[in-house]
Order: sequence, then structure tokens, then C-alpha cells
Amino acid sequence: MDAAKRGFPPVVDAHTRVLILGSLPGDASLAAGQYYGHPRNSFWRLMEGVIDAPLVALPYAQRLNALLAHGVGLWDVIAEARRPGSLDAAIRDPAANDLVALIDALPALRRVAFNGGTAAKLGASLIGERVATLALPSSSPAYAARTFAEKATAWAALRDVLGGA
Repeated sequence: MDAAKRGFPPVVDAHTRVLILGSLPGDASLAAGQYYGHPRNSFWRLMEGVIDAPLVALPYAQRLNALLAHGVGLWDVIAEARRPGSLDAAIRDPAANDLVALIDALPALRRVAFNGGTAAKLGASLIGERVATLALPSSSPAYAARTFAEKATAWAALRDVLGGA
């Protein structure tokens, strides 16, 4: 059986207004040690539109700092799971991150945004009515049901929550 895959620690601070939750990093992200590390994942391009700042060309640590400076945090719904490959449909035996504890520790949090259907389905059941949520189309290259422009339109809703950042 496949070894369990473990996600990354949260990237948040006391000023986090929006927490974006994915499901579990894919193999390319795990290998790179970076959130959204697959070169075809649209996350960083989508967030450039949300915060109106360049991200793609920055080194990874500066990308994270830019998100934090704009009130955006990152984490995943799943702490650990077995999954051959990177597709969410292949996730087995998921163990959830303690989302409630993190949410309770973020005094400025206004919204939790789920990056994709798996994150939304699992995450919403874990956090309940604790904070307002928003389900976004997945930034994954495997999710081709929407064009980049359609995804960008949906993700632009985060701008209002961030106060026009």
C-alpha cells in the first residue's frame, strides 16, 4: 500500500483575513516542498489577480510573504492521507487538520475559501458555521471543466473580503 502523504504547516499570521484551504498537496508540490508547486497549477496566477501584485516570478518565500501581507493564509483540509498520484479522487484514509483550532486562533479571519470541491466538501463539514465560507473552482491543472478566465472571475470574489486588496 502507498505510504501516507503529509501536507505542510499552515501559512498564517494574526492579520490573516482569508484562509485558503486546499485538499492535500499533490506529488509535485510535495517534492518541491511548496504549496501549489506544480508548474501548471493556476493558484499563483489566480492570486495575482486577487491581490493585484506579481507572484509567479517571485521566489517561493516571497510569494508567501506577499500573501500574508495582503491578509491571505494557506493550509489544507487534510493533514495526511494515502493517495497514489495526485488526484483528489484517489485520496484514501484521510486524517483532517485541526481547522477549528486554527480558525479560533485567527482574530482577523473573515472567510475560509476552499480551493476545489474535495476541500469544500470535507472542510465545510469540519468547520460548520464557525466562519463564512466560499467554494472556489480548483486551481489544479486536473480541473479543466472551467477555463482560466472563468476560474479568475470566481476567485475575484476574494477581493471584496480582503477589502479591495
